[in-house]
Amino acid sequence: MADETVSEAQFWDARYAQSDQIWSGNPNSVLVREAADLTPGTALDLGCGEGADAIWLAQRDWRVTAVDISRVALDRAAKHAATAGVRDRIDWQQYDLAASFPSGTFDLVSAQFLHSPGDLPRERILHTAASAVAPGGVLLIAGHTAFPTSEHSPHSEMRLPTPDEVIEDLDLPEGQWEVLVKEEHERVQTGPDGQLTTWKDGSVKVRRLG
Repeated sequence: MADETVSEAQFWDARYAQSDQIWSGNPNSVLVREAADLTPGTALDLGCGEGADAIWLAQRDWRVTAVDISRVALDRAAKHAATAGVRDRIDWQQYDLAASFPSGTFDLVSAQFLHSPGDLPRERILHTAASAVAPGGVLLIAGHTAFPTSEHSPHSEMRLPTPDEVIEDLDLPEGQWEVLVKEEHERVQTGPDGQLTTWKDGSVKVRRLG
């Protein structure tokens, strides 16, 4: 974050306030691919943004706790959920995950592109997320593993771990977890100017043994 006097919440509120919509409105492809066949239960969506993932889950009969640091994003997401007819299936909660974490356990904990240019302790948050997975439940993580080579990033100091590094950071107790997915893949994204950018992403899916 360029201005260290600005809090994470202020930064993201300002980012969301710049326009009526900053994300595509579609659920993340990793979530759609990896959660489509899971039995619906309770889900925790970390860094829910404008709510597309939470709404997709709710439409498939999940009970979702969706958290974000930005009140602007949460208010926008709640309106989208009402429009989609799933308002009663999602509990929107404001959290600074660097300071606190939702209570309880969940059948699915999803962290899709939980990155921030600010001081976000991502590894610690994901380690805590693993402890919030119920026996038999799944932790699903997707994130960038590298910035596009064609793009000069102002946040080049941001750590973008590989799936192997994510698994290592989670430090899962031996014999208590099963690694289901650990892979890297490329994703083409269309920017607001219509330019295509190829991102290298990684996904990790682990199940807590019951």
